[in-house]
Amino acid sequence: MFSVMLYLSVFFVAGVFWIARQFVQQTRQGQLTVLFRIRKDLEDLLRQRSDLVKQKDLMSRKADQLFTLYDMTKEIVRKSNEQEAFEVFRTALKANVRFQDCRLVHAEGDRRKQMMSPTEYLIFPIRGHHHVLGYIGIKGLEDDEKDKFVILAQQFALALQRVKLHQEVEQSAITDSLTGAHTRRYLMERLEEEIARSKARQMALSLLMVDVDYFKSFNDKYGHLVGDQILRSISLLIQENTREIDYIGRYGGEEFCVVLPDTDSEGGLFVAERIRKSIEESDIHAYDTRLKVTVSIGIASIPKDTDNALELIDKADWALYRSKKRGRNCITSFGAYSKEPQQP
Repeated sequence: MFSVMLYLSVFFVAGVFWIARQFVQQTRQGQLTVLFRIRKDLEDLLRQRSDLVKQKDLMSRKADQLFTLYDMTKEIVRKSNEQEAFEVFRTALKANVRFQDCRLVHAEGDRRKQMMSPTEYLIFPIRGHHHVLGYIGIKGLEDDEKDKFVILAQQFALALQRVKLHQEVEQSAITDSLTGAHTRRYLMERLEEEIARSKARQMALSLLMVDVDYFKSFNDKYGHLVGDQILRSISLLIQENTREIDYIGRYGGEEFCVVLPDTDSEGGLFVAERIRKSIEESDIHAYDTRLKVTVSIGIASIPKDTDNALELIDKADWALYRSKKRGRNCITSFGAYSKEPQQP
C-alpha cells in the first residue's frame, strides 16, 4: 500500500513537473513570439525611418535645386544682355556642378566648331521657339553631374529667351521699322544726352540733316514700294559711312538725322561728304528698277553755332534748306551763311 502511494506521489510530482514544464515552454514560446514581433516591428520602424530620412534628403536636395533655379532665373531676367545672363548661369553652375570650363557661343556661322572641340566639350544647344539661340560648351563634366547641368542649362535657355524677347521689344521701340534707323523720339533723347556730355567735357558735336533729293518724284513715278526701298538703302549707306558711336535716326518722311559726338564742323563736313559721295556713286536696287539717287545735307555744330538741341536741329535744317536752294546734291554748313537764302 505504501509503495502504491509512493508511486502515485512520484507520478503526481512528475505530472505536475511536466505540466509546469509545458507551461514554461509555452510561455517562453509566447514570449519569443512577442519578442520576434516586437523586433520585426522595430526593424520595420527603423526601415521606415531610413526611408523617411532618404526622402527628406531627396526633398531637401530638390528644394535646394528649385531655389537655385529660382534665384538664377530671377537674376538672369534682370540682365540686359545675354553675356551678363550667362555669367549668372555660370556662377550657379559652379555652386552645383564640378567642371573645368564653360563657354557661351553665338549661333551664327560655325564658331562653335572653331572654339570648342566636341571630344573635349559637351555642347548643349540653346533652343528658341523657332531657331537655335546659341550653344553652351562645358568641359570636364563628370557623368554623374550631367543631369544637374542639363536641368540648369534648360532653365538658362528659358531665361535667355525672355532676355532676347525683352531686347527685341526694346529695340522695336527705338527703331524705325522701315529703315532700321532710330526713331525720332529716341534720337532726340540721345541728342540731349550727347549735348550735355559735350558741354561737360567741352567737346564739339555736329548734327547732319540728310534729305533725299526729288523723293516725291520717285514715289510718283515708281510707286511707294520703290520709295520705301530707296529709304532703306539710303539708311544703310549712311550707317556704312558713320562710326559706331554715331546715331542715325529717321527724322520724318525722307529726312534723316545723324548725330556725330566729339566732331567739330570740319569733321562734320568730312563725314557729310563721305555720305553724299557714297550715295551718289551707288546704284539703288528697288525690285526690277535700278536708280541713281542723291541727297542734300545741312550741318550745324556745338558750340560753334549754338548750345541748344532745338536750335541745333533748326539750324541744321536751315542749312539743309540752303543746300536745296543751291541745286541739291550738295552740303551746306550753317556757319557759312548768316542770312536766309534768297528766292530764285
